[in-house]
Amino acid sequence: MLHVIVDGANVVGSRPDGWWRDRPGAARRLAGRLAAALTVDPARLADGLGHPGADLQLHLVLEGAAAGVEDLPTHPRLAVVRAEADGDTAIAALAADLVAEAQVLVVTADRALREQVRDAGATTLGPGTFLNALPAL
Repeated sequence: MLHVIVDGANVVGSRPDGWWRDRPGAARRLAGRLAAALTVDPARLADGLGHPGADLQLHLVLEGAAAGVEDLPTHPRLAVVRAEADGDTAIAALAADLVAEAQVLVVTADRALREQVRDAGATTLGPGTFLNALPAL
């Protein structure tokens, strides 16, 4: 099992598509792309993440206004984590918990967070590579 922890704010913020005008909408669109990838072609997603044949479990970490969005697209292999404080703290804690039982890949461009989760035993991937692995909606 490969647990992929997605830094929602960081991934959404990596593309200047007007996300700042509608943070809840941006969270819905990202969750929709994740659910679609898991429904349509999870093997393609695993390949795009550099883990061919991996059985995927995605964890979308949302913070701030995005964390309050209730009507997100769903999938059995997509868990939404609503950060109580900042997303980085939630991501680091989740990575530390999961790394004991499985491979963990954290998707973020945040350098300090990358270092922290790598120290815990996770690997990292940038938002651009991750977004390119997802099917277009």
